[in-house]
Amino acid sequence: MAMTWLPPDWPGNFWAHWAIFAVIILVFVLLMVLMFIWFERRALAIMQARLGPNRAGPFGLFQPAADALKIMLKEDIVPAKGDKLVHWLAPVVAFVPVLLIFAVVPFRGGAILADLNIGILYILAISSVTTVGIFMAGWGSNNKYSTLGAMRQVASVVSYEMPVVLSLVGVILLAGSLSMQQIVAAQDIPFILLQPLGFLLFFIGALAEINRTPFDLTEADSELVAGFNIEYSGMKFGLLFLAEYAEALAISAIVTTVFLGGWRGPILPDWLWFLVKVGLVFFVIVWIRTTIPRVRIDQLMALAWKFLFPLALLNLLITAAEILVWPAVSLWVFVPVNIAIAIVLIVLWSKFFKLGWGKVEV
Repeated sequence: MAMTWLPPDWPGNFWAHWAIFAVIILVFVLLMVLMFIWFERRALAIMQARLGPNRAGPFGLFQPAADALKIMLKEDIVPAKGDKLVHWLAPVVAFVPVLLIFAVVPFRGGAILADLNIGILYILAISSVTTVGIFMAGWGSNNKYSTLGAMRQVASVVSYEMPVVLSLVGVILLAGSLSMQQIVAAQDIPFILLQPLGFLLFFIGALAEINRTPFDLTEADSELVAGFNIEYSGMKFGLLFLAEYAEALAISAIVTTVFLGGWRGPILPDWLWFLVKVGLVFFVIVWIRTTIPRVRIDQLMALAWKFLFPLALLNLLITAAEILVWPAVSLWVFVPVNIAIAIVLIVLWSKFFKLGWGKVEV
């Protein structure tokens, strides 16, 4: 299918382009987050043999809107000895960077707010700012449990940022560009086939960074009551809640763009391909939540440094070697080779790496 591109300044004016795509991003994120909340609750219910939301509207579709209205009507409580300014700013600092990620995500050819030539580097930088908001929430609450939950999130982000970044370097080598548009354009073969190990490393690391099961230790209610957000109520709690689902949406969009060919696909319109792929990635995230139990904090850290990080380095070296011989060999040859390498490395490395069931990892 031939690729069609919108002009860089569509609809013909710089400021109109920015205004239109800013509105598109805001509406897209809010609507998709509400849909994801409903979808996750319904999917989890089906997988766990129960009903889920089914009263507010057909199939419970209006339940997220009803929950949002309820949250907005709740009283906003601030701890008496907490830092009121930090407590107020934390949800904003946690949510706004997630919106900014979508500035460089192409919805179709040319349909992007800003086609930065360092787009993927911009995403890695701006996504880390959300962690500052989470730490502010824990610190500003003046609650030891909140602070512990926030520090767990900081530790996981610092640890998993290493394999996540290294897993994307292989993609950059294949695409020859840091631009998200160019990465999509380079995927005549989806990079999930050329970088299966890189995809797994990125996806696992991203789940840990956005606090999703089985790495949701900042909200381990059995240990830390509710983690960093225990002292939040009303709309500020709602904003932190939205931030978590917006992060899941952002990861789904990044995986779609970087590994699944973005908006490219046959027959269906470009934008519909993008939405379908984003929905499939989020379904996998939900599937993992209902299937895999939560790991301990020491196992979380050991997985990052002892398993994912070494494999990311090996994947980078293998990709660099393949790039050197690429001019003489078709990329399709590397598809079965890289899938086999990924399976062998995972199996072999798992023989040397143990999560330490029954003992604490150090």
